[in-house]
Order: sequence, then structure tokens, then C-alpha cells
Amino acid sequence: MSVGKTTLVKALAELPQFKDYFIATERSKYLRDLGIPLNTDSTLRGQFVFLAERASELLRDNVLTDRTIWDVCAFTLGATSIDEFSKRDFVQSAMNLRNYYDLVIYVSPVGVEVEDNGVRTTDLVYRDKIDNVIKLSLEEFKPNKLITVEGTTEQRIATILQNI
Repeated sequence: MSVGKTTLVKALAELPQFKDYFIATERSKYLRDLGIPLNTDSTLRGQFVFLAERASELLRDNVLTDRTIWDVCAFTLGATSIDEFSKRDFVQSAMNLRNYYDLVIYVSPVGVEVEDNGVRTTDLVYRDKIDNVIKLSLEEFKPNKLITVEGTTEQRIATILQNI
């Protein structure tokens, strides 16, 4: 959270290589306004809504999205209101979708300040916790292809274009 994923997707969408792609970006405010708790307040029902969104994106060809099942699972694992058995069961089920991603881009939070968008938490400790869970999940449940990016948006784009 708050590492520049949405900014990166919007910048990629401007490139000719991605002109025919469907763009799916942050929907947190919309979901919060529906009454779905976010961040540390996530519930199992809310996480299933987020997972359904990710699954629906995977039904399309040529999608650029700023959220993946790894994000959903990290927030599920970080939720205080979800019991450990349900968390593990959820993750095991969600990860059955991982091979539908052609490419996953891990966006490093190194050097990125947390931006307050009025929806997500600005707690750096929580961001680090979620980031660590994402990294562990990417190791345990490897995607088909993984690219790690850091730095400015321009540096991130250059890394992506060099690796696709």
C-alpha cells in the first residue's frame, strides 16, 4: 500500500505498448463507501469481495491492474478480525488463480513516502508488515514471471520495458 502501484499503472497505460489494455486501478474509496472495511479492519467477507474483483480482472485479456491476489492475501493475513484457519484457507484458495497472471510486478516501497489519500492507513509499520507478507507470498506462491521495480516511476517503467 502506498508504494506507487496506481501511479505506475496509469503511466504504463500512456505508453503505446499498452494502448489496447484494459486499465483497472484503485477502487478503495468506492469499496469503503459500500461499507467494506479496509486495511487492518478487513473482514473475511470484505476480502472475498476484493478477491472477486481480482478474479473478474483475470477473465479479460490484456489487463493492467494495480492490485493482485497477492495484495488481497496480504491484507487478509494482516487482518485482526479474521481467524488464522480462515486466513490460511482463504490464501490457499486464492492462490489457485496465480497462474492466470502472465506477469506480476512487485513494487518496492524503498524511498516512497506514504501518501494520505483519505482512505488507506498511513501507518508505516503496517505498510512494512503488508510488504513483508507480499514478499513472503511471492516466494511461497511464485507467479509465472516476476519483475521487481523500485525508484522513480520512470525508472520503474524502464525496468519493466527491459524485462517484457
